[in-house]
Amino acid sequence: MENKYYLSHEEMPRFYYNIMADMPNKPLPPLHPGTREPITPDLLEPLFPKDLILQEVSAERFIEIPKEVRDIYALWRPSPLFRARALEKHLDTPARIFYKYEGVSPAGSHKPNTAVAQAFYNKISGVKRIVTETGAGQWGTALAYGCQLFGLECEVYMVRVSYDQKPYRKVMMNTFGGKVYPSPSDRTEFGKKVLGEDPGSSGSLGIAISEAIERAASDPEAHYALGSVLNHVLLHQTIIGQEAILQMEKAGHMPDLVVAPFGGGSNFAGIAFPFLHLNFTKGQNIRCIAVEPTSCPKLTQGKFMYDFGDTAGMTPLLPMYTLGHDFMPSAIHAGGLRYHGAGVLVSQLLKDNLIEAVAQNQERCFAAGLDFIKTEGIIPAPEATHAIATVIDEAIRCREEGTAKNILFNLCGHGYFDMGAYEDYMDGKLTDAVPEKQVMEDSIRSLEMLQPK
Repeated sequence: MENKYYLSHEEMPRFYYNIMADMPNKPLPPLHPGTREPITPDLLEPLFPKDLILQEVSAERFIEIPKEVRDIYALWRPSPLFRARALEKHLDTPARIFYKYEGVSPAGSHKPNTAVAQAFYNKISGVKRIVTETGAGQWGTALAYGCQLFGLECEVYMVRVSYDQKPYRKVMMNTFGGKVYPSPSDRTEFGKKVLGEDPGSSGSLGIAISEAIERAASDPEAHYALGSVLNHVLLHQTIIGQEAILQMEKAGHMPDLVVAPFGGGSNFAGIAFPFLHLNFTKGQNIRCIAVEPTSCPKLTQGKFMYDFGDTAGMTPLLPMYTLGHDFMPSAIHAGGLRYHGAGVLVSQLLKDNLIEAVAQNQERCFAAGLDFIKTEGIIPAPEATHAIATVIDEAIRCREEGTAKNILFNLCGHGYFDMGAYEDYMDGKLTDAVPEKQVMEDSIRSLEMLQPK
């Protein structure tokens, strides 16, 4: 029985897919934080190279992948797709479960798909160094890898709780030449402010983004890079779903359901957007589900509003589902999902009921991760276990209903540097810190003054 589906290098996509071209309702424009007027591309030039800015605002359906980037992708792409027959048997389900495995990349996750592209465009624009943030360390590792390929310096602000939980992620970034600092830090004015108010702060992606932007804006030879949320970042990840379509065709089972974890949107968009393209243009009805943690439920309990992408309020105001830029998520192990807002494109799709969202708690996710480890033999990153938990829920539903659906999910990265998280789970040390409803409502209410008149 076939359970592995590979593509040749010649079958690797030559274009990124831009969902903006097919969305029935285009997203609202980002706004200048001061004037509340739509922001113009030139205002982004201090932070991003012009090529990425053009991709950010493009409505062109397909954008060519540069040959230099494709040649690097070929080191690990196309990534394999597997059928999880052992998991199916364990669950006694008629569902067919498939997973696209992005853990084969040099950084161990899907993040190099955009890190390599961003490093390339920064290199040809003459930039000397890139500054960024990272949650669990997957993005920071990927950007450090991409920067060393093109001879760029890389400076990473890693959320403090993950910096402490995952020391070998820091070491991995160091091996690729990246300089890593815990956030909040004393290297930026905003970091000092946060530490002054809370010396024991566990940090957040919003805080780390503020620090990275501050550093990049103060250095004429530096640019800033983001690993999720923005349109061009999601664009680069669509190579995942395009490959998956070809592989599912080889398997003879196009998915009824596509599932991925959700932090800012790049993981989900990477696998789901090309399948949504089939919905928009071919009349298919493929369900796409984004899975977030119950500790940071912006899609399921947040509100669609204009908000800053960072805590200090340095970014443009973005139209997105958000819990408020001051919201502080609990210190769960899935650090890549601890972000207060959702990408603009994903937010608009959810607002239009074209995708779905669910939330999973931490203990449930690690239990699902262990089921996957024991059946399929791969240790998933804590972020990926959120997708696995939802896949198992859907597979059990198929068993109860007697329906043989095809389920595809993105196994976005491995968890071989996250063994401390699994140890905590097996030792009974994990807790599910679900935010109080009043805390979320107060955080969201504080955004009312930011909304355009």
